[in-house]
Amino acid sequence: MGSYFEVRVGARAPDAIDLATRALDVVEALEGQLTIYRDDSEVARLNAAAHRGFVAVEPRLFDLLHRATQIHEETGGAYDVASGALSLAWGFVKGPRRVPIAVELADALDRSGTAHLSFDHDTKSIRFDRPGVSINLGSIGKGYAVDRAADVLRDHWWPTSGLIHGGRSSLYALGGPPGSLDGRWPVALRNPVDPSRSLGIIYLRDRGLGTSGDAFQGFEVDGRRYGHIIDPRTGYPPVGGPLSVTVLAPTAAEADALSTAFTLMSVEEASRYCRSHPEVAAIFALPGSSAGCAEVRAVGLDLGEFEPSAADGRPLRLSARDWCFEVGAVEATA
Repeated sequence: MGSYFEVRVGARAPDAIDLATRALDVVEALEGQLTIYRDDSEVARLNAAAHRGFVAVEPRLFDLLHRATQIHEETGGAYDVASGALSLAWGFVKGPRRVPIAVELADALDRSGTAHLSFDHDTKSIRFDRPGVSINLGSIGKGYAVDRAADVLRDHWWPTSGLIHGGRSSLYALGGPPGSLDGRWPVALRNPVDPSRSLGIIYLRDRGLGTSGDAFQGFEVDGRRYGHIIDPRTGYPPVGGPLSVTVLAPTAAEADALSTAFTLMSVEEASRYCRSHPEVAAIFALPGSSAGCAEVRAVGLDLGEFEPSAADGRPLRLSARDWCFEVGAVEATA
């Protein structure tokens, strides 16, 4: 999964060290199941054989992939777990990073998409309708591993809260911090225009968080920058999209997938999604009114759940749960 993971539990929780170690052991085991960089992983074996017929997969992995196809439908195709051929064509899997020629891109598009997947719920099996289709869990796997680690804490014999993250971009807050009167975990959101500062503090309890963005990843060719997030509908990275998107959802896996999808959707489209899924909220960091600024726009999030860190970041309420402010500007702007 290409990230380090951290499990935080109270030092006085019974068997705290053993509990955290067992949670991290689950993450390590999932790396061996989900990675596409090892030929013996379950996902790699599925990619290699599913075009020849149905391949049985571990039931929880089956459920994860099926949920990924549901998110694909709910987001109008902006999220697609079966777009591995596109990532390979752009060099994001094995390198070098490159802009594929037209014929390569057309071939990759022809082998991408969850429409090529069939699910047999009775046997927990999956089939591809053609060779070359490739599942890549890079946009949901970390969140799933975080969720599974949280399950270890949740199933502990002693009620134990904890904060689990993978690379700080995928996170789950279980309960609240030990001894906290507030009962929520404070989490700083990374500022894509100034890594030395945060956008603010989000307060979480029993909720997953995922952040996506191209501010710190990508490559440049002939003066044009290409981000690492590819729109599965076009085969190209987006142009002029948000600097970052943070999503809050019931699970870290869903937050991961939706943050990727919302990066490729407009704020209006994401707002409609959040209105139809009230358990989901999003925070967009958009290009601001001047260089070095970012407009922060929240969708479906109460003001009390987020504390801006910028002195000039006075939130402007647009509606009960939608509001915005600008980081780096003299005055907040709507």
